[in-house]
Amino acid sequence: MPIKRKGTRVKILIFWSNQSLKEAANEVFDSQNGYILVENSDLSSVYNEETRTLSSTDVAVFLAPDASQLAVLKTITDDLYPKPVVLFNPGWAFEEESDFGELSSFVGSFEVVYSFMGLEVRGILSKRKGVIFKRVRDGVLSGERWNVFVEENGEMKVVSSFKARPSITEVETVLYNLMAINSPITKSAKFLKNLMSHATGKK
Repeated sequence: MPIKRKGTRVKILIFWSNQSLKEAANEVFDSQNGYILVENSDLSSVYNEETRTLSSTDVAVFLAPDASQLAVLKTITDDLYPKPVVLFNPGWAFEEESDFGELSSFVGSFEVVYSFMGLEVRGILSKRKGVIFKRVRDGVLSGERWNVFVEENGEMKVVSSFKARPSITEVETVLYNLMAINSPITKSAKFLKNLMSHATGKK
């Protein structure tokens, strides 16, 4: 999605989780690109810098923050309000968010626009690889669902869909049920049941 406006360039402030990552970013990335001005900062020293760094920011991006940095994230987000904030690749699992106390509501206030998480469930005789996937086109929310894909014959196929973000337990249940249906043991049991039904004349 292009970021562009007339007159002045859009300033994106990227927050790295530590000073070394910020310094590496300054060496690698070109800070100026046409209509966009990119500035790198780190969460540990943002308030040691000039306050105009935040006040002149149009969009803030937090890259791979740790759960221990949530309080700082919230403070920065509050100071930037109502400017947009992007949280990219956070360093905690979805199941942990309910354990963040007062910060749980802050984390829950973010809308997920893209998520891709690989899965693998092992059964007695087989294993299944899958993916939980959600994507919002062009950043505009329109009721996108969380889809669960499972690999079958080398292709990823949708086996279930959720309105809200599914828990790991819900996804595991879907995969285990799918494995049970396709299990050789289950198929053998069905075959024997059908065979006995034909032999006795019962259904």
